[in-house]
Amino acid sequence: MIRLAKKLSPRISNTKQVSERLQNAIQRSGLIREGDRVGVAVSGGADSVALLMLLVAVKKKIGITLSVLHFNHKLRGGAADADEKFVATVAHKFKLPFYSAAAAVKSIAKTDKANVEATARRLRYAFFPECASEHHLDKIAVAHTADDQAETVLAHILRGSGLAGLGGIHPQVDKIVRPLLSVSRADLRSYLKAHKQTWREDVTNRDTSKMRARIRKKLIPLLKKEFQPRIVEHLASLSSHAREDDALLHAMAEERLRDCLEIIWGGASIRVVDLLPCNAQENGLARSEDHSLEQAASTGLSGRLLRLIIARVKSGRVKLANDSSPRGEFTALHVRQVLELARHGKTGSSLPLPGNIEVRRHRDALVFCARESAALVAREYEYKIDSLPELNTIRVPELGCVFRFTMIDWHGQRGETRLSGEVLDEARLNFPLTLRSWRYGDRFCATGHSKPEKLKRLFNEKGIDRWQRAGWPVVVSGKDLAWSRSFGASAKFAAHDGTKTGIVIVEEKSL
Repeated sequence: MIRLAKKLSPRISNTKQVSERLQNAIQRSGLIREGDRVGVAVSGGADSVALLMLLVAVKKKIGITLSVLHFNHKLRGGAADADEKFVATVAHKFKLPFYSAAAAVKSIAKTDKANVEATARRLRYAFFPECASEHHLDKIAVAHTADDQAETVLAHILRGSGLAGLGGIHPQVDKIVRPLLSVSRADLRSYLKAHKQTWREDVTNRDTSKMRARIRKKLIPLLKKEFQPRIVEHLASLSSHAREDDALLHAMAEERLRDCLEIIWGGASIRVVDLLPCNAQENGLARSEDHSLEQAASTGLSGRLLRLIIARVKSGRVKLANDSSPRGEFTALHVRQVLELARHGKTGSSLPLPGNIEVRRHRDALVFCARESAALVAREYEYKIDSLPELNTIRVPELGCVFRFTMIDWHGQRGETRLSGEVLDEARLNFPLTLRSWRYGDRFCATGHSKPEKLKRLFNEKGIDRWQRAGWPVVVSGKDLAWSRSFGASAKFAAHDGTKTGIVIVEEKSL
């Protein structure tokens, strides 16, 4: 339904003052800058309509251009369509471009066996970047308020959140900006009433069967009345402090990982001693009789390191065509399990993690990779190389990488590479060559050795476990291995003082 104010809120005595204060809040946030092309996400509700009006009021002053975005979830039948028409009318009133999209969210959620609200949010937030790309928008402004922030923080607390959850709604994520996080819903409604602007009410917001609505309608009013009248403001302040602390700890963990995390193909490895710092001084803590504080700080840093490692492995691993791996969040329980593996696990013991990730204890390190059962099936490959330089790049999707074969004038380069063992002598190679995954029984004569040894034995000597060996690349000339990842050129095929043309093989991750 549509609501129209009959009188101003008693808390607000000066319309101009309210307008200026809200506009200043937008400008102080620094989220919207001069020259920005801003798409304003407008549902038709009071908060988003107020955001649009505020931005219209300051657009000339700060030099921005606006357009209106609306996503119709098709959840409330005719009411949802009426919302869309209402927003289109408001956009027309302010002479702004109007872009909309619609989706049958309930049907899609049923097909995907997903939560309706989560599906609606996913589709809505997929629509925003599409609009930004198509219409060259720099920012998408959404109308989350201080009340939304308070509700989010409380919801996270009730679910048992950590520091990241206390951070609540972030002011900016990529192109999405939220300039009203310091502004209350009450002030926005007062602003609309003062300007005699109507808005749409979504009756589903009053459905207290949903936790968010219960927090809004029952918990926050109770907290205001019985405990703290300024609870919304205080929770918004808490979220701001939590985000600052979380950002600092994140930066500290990133810095530590730069020094101790080894990136391997398809995963990452970290020494147990680097994951479990036990010296308080290493963590920047003074020695104290309170060892519980030291232990808590150490465990907190370890957990943060683990979350960063898991995120990197998930983002970097090869996506398999038949990957039906379970999804899910890396939780506090998983952190405890991995730390237990680090403290007491034996070599070869492993632990499955969400997202088809597995962590394995290997000697004095933990290795994080895609689950072996899936990886081994997909990483057998073989590519022929008839000649160079006609074919000097081979893409290997099974590994998610590219191999580049570069021919060099050996005499011009040998001062830098003659002892490296990484350059092949072209004259010693028998074409066609084969780039393939290693096989049991493969033998390799490493530079400096007089006879070939089983590649498996060299793996063991170098501490490369069977998990990391999946799809290990080698280059074959005739029946002999001429090159292998990590071991470089075989002694039989390596460049020497009489070499005229060398071949360098470089392995790069695919973009």
